[in-house]
Amino acid sequence: MKIHLIGIGGIGVSALAQYYLAKGHTVSGSDLVASEITDLAEQKGVNVIIGNFAENISAGTDLVVYSPAVKLENLELKFYKDKGIRCLSYPEALGELTKEHYTIAVSGSHGKSTTTAMLALALIEAGLDPTVIVGTKLKELGNSNFRMGKSKFLVIEACEYDSSFLNYNPKIIVVTNIDKEHLDYFKTFANVKKAFKSFIVRLPKDGYLVFNKDDQKISNFQFPISNKFSIKQFSIKNKESAKIKKILKVPGKHNVSNALAVLNVARILEIPDNITLKALSEFKGTWRRFEIKEGNINNKKITVISDYAHHPNEIKATLSAAREKYPVKKIWLIFQPHQHQRTYYLFNDFVMVFSRAAGSRQAGRIDKIIITDIYDVAGREVGKINKQVSSEKLVKKINKKNVLYLPTQELENFLGKNMGAGDVLIVMGAGDIYKLCDKF
Repeated sequence: MKIHLIGIGGIGVSALAQYYLAKGHTVSGSDLVASEITDLAEQKGVNVIIGNFAENISAGTDLVVYSPAVKLENLELKFYKDKGIRCLSYPEALGELTKEHYTIAVSGSHGKSTTTAMLALALIEAGLDPTVIVGTKLKELGNSNFRMGKSKFLVIEACEYDSSFLNYNPKIIVVTNIDKEHLDYFKTFANVKKAFKSFIVRLPKDGYLVFNKDDQKISNFQFPISNKFSIKQFSIKNKESAKIKKILKVPGKHNVSNALAVLNVARILEIPDNITLKALSEFKGTWRRFEIKEGNINNKKITVISDYAHHPNEIKATLSAAREKYPVKKIWLIFQPHQHQRTYYLFNDFVMVFSRAAGSRQAGRIDKIIITDIYDVAGREVGKINKQVSSEKLVKKINKKNVLYLPTQELENFLGKNMGAGDVLIVMGAGDIYKLCDKF
C-alpha cells in the first residue's frame, strides 16, 4: 500500500510512519519545515518533502494520514479528499491500530512521554516485546520514537488535545494527572475533566484504570455502575516511593510518580517487581525531558539541560528537580513560551510560578530567568489573543530583578558574556528553543 502522511514533523505522526514502513508499505510524508523529527523519519526510510506544494501529490496513493494541526484547506489534503482517497487524522489512524492490539494508553496533562517510555522499557525487559509509539525519542530505542514488536502489546501515548484519545480502544489506561491544559481547544477546565472521563469509560469490563491517587481531580471521578473495569491507584506517599527514588537516574518527585504508575501496570501484566525495578533503574531519560549535556561557552565549561516543559506546573516540577540536583550551583533559565493562547489562558499561573522561582534559595530559587519570544504554533494561533499577550508583558507582571525579557536573537551573545564556568543552563520550552543547546 502507498501511504502519505501530512505533517510528518509531528512526533506521533512520524512514529506512525515508521509503523507503516515496518509493515512493508511505501511511505512518504510532508511538512512545512525541516526538523529533527523530519530528519529522523527520513533516516528511517520515509520519503520526506519539505513544503506544501502540488508536487507533493503522488499518484497511486491509497491512504493519507494527517496531523491534527493540518487544516482542511491544506492543498494536499483537499486534493486527496476531492479524489475520494481515504484520509484519516492521526488519532483515527492510531485508533485503528489500538483495535488490533492489547493497548496500554498513557494519558495525563503532564508526564505522558516519560511514563510511556518507562513502561515500554519495563515490557521490553520482561520479554513481552511490545510495539511502542511515544511522543519523544529514546536512546534505548535507537534514538527513535517507535519500536516494532511481535507481540499483542501496544504501548501508546494518548494525548487529550482535540479529544484525540477518544479514538483509542485501550485495555489499560494510565492517567498521570489532570490539569488546565490545551484551553485553546477545551476553553474550560470542566471540559478537560469531561474529556478524560469520556476516555476512561471507554475501558472494557476486563480493563484497568491506573491513576494518580494524589491528584484529587481524578480521585473525585464517579463512574456509572455499568463500568466494571478494575481501578488501581498509585501515590508518592506510599512506602514504595522511597525505594523508587533511590534507583531512578532522573530527578524529581514527578518522575517518582511516573515510575509508580509503571510499577502498577507491570503488576497487572504479572511482571515481577525485580524486572520492573531493573528497567526503571536503567532508564536514562528522554529527548528534551531534563536531558543533561556538557556544554562550552566562550571556553567556559557549563552544564546544559534541555527540557520540554511549557505548562506552569511542568515548569515548577522541572525547576524543583534542577535545584534538587544542583543545590549550590548558579542556575540560569531560558524559557520560550509555547503558543500565544496558552500564555494568555495561563498568564497568572506563569506569573506565579516564575515569581516563586525567582524568590529565595530556600524555595528553590533560580538565579537568572530569561523569557524570550513566544513560539507560534502553526494552525493553532487564531483570533485577537496574539496582540493581547507577549513575553514583555509577562516579565513586567512578574516584576523581579532577576527575571528579564530578551529577543531570541540576543540570547547566545548575552549568555556568552554573563555565564560563568560551572554554571547550569536550562533551555526550556516545547518550540524550537532546543536549537540553542546546539550553540554550546
